[in-house]
Amino acid sequence: MLGDVLRFLVCPLCGEALAQRDAAVGCRRGHSFDVARQGYVNLLPGGRSVPGGDTPDMVSARAGFLAAGHFAPVAAALAEEAAAAAAVSTTATATAQPAGCVAEAGAGTGYYLATVLSALPPEHAGLALDASKAALRRAARAHPRIGAVGCDVWHALPVADQAATVVLNVFAPRNGAEFRRILAPGGRLLVVTPNPGHLQELVAELGLLTVDEDKPGRLARSLDPWFRRVATREITTTRPLATADVRAAVLMGPSAWQAVARGSVARIGGLPDPLPVTLSVTLSTWTAAR
Repeated sequence: MLGDVLRFLVCPLCGEALAQRDAAVGCRRGHSFDVARQGYVNLLPGGRSVPGGDTPDMVSARAGFLAAGHFAPVAAALAEEAAAAAAVSTTATATAQPAGCVAEAGAGTGYYLATVLSALPPEHAGLALDASKAALRRAARAHPRIGAVGCDVWHALPVADQAATVVLNVFAPRNGAEFRRILAPGGRLLVVTPNPGHLQELVAELGLLTVDEDKPGRLARSLDPWFRRVATREITTTRPLATADVRAAVLMGPSAWQAVARGSVARIGGLPDPLPVTLSVTLSTWTAAR
């Protein structure tokens, strides 16, 4: 699918358009980037890595947890909001223009992006943007219309101006200035953040990282002055997690490093099986500030 999303990408070194060149992509100035055999392209300059990216073990744990359907309500809500956003964007732009892409910053395995694309017309393609090669390998095959691209969300994204009808940001770093630059007129930014009660049973039993009570305020400050919030949806449910699912929930996210260091993983076997666990997030919809 990578060839079909090249029109949305630019060279990270000079900003020129990219084109397919056998087993690589490149720009007219001669900059070239190899396409991995797993189907993704690393557009980090020099093929470098980003410190702190998700490890193969973290990605594997997340893939298993998501495949079990525990975050399916979140994915469904994203798909619903994205479909509405795509309809608004189509109305706001000339109908003769080709559809913009759906770009997910910090896409991980591509689970949420794949769900969103399945709810949109086939003219919409997806860009899975992530720094983790292990995640990109999975994202590249998560959906036929996904192109997976290695990049650093904290820096300039290798995405053309106004290329995205929808930008997704799920439990991932946020770059307000770049999100605004790549969002098309009438487009929407959809952000999912954890609430203080998210995984509270695991936090209490295993001493995992807690969610800042000022999370909504920090989110707003991270997106100001580029965006304004237009809608908010709370998604809270309780899921009975088997021991394997609890282990995956601990090892797939930011608590993984701490859990291993403190020996929390070893205590998982002593928890009830299954264990009722609260999943609580906020889905917020943002539009470009005037």
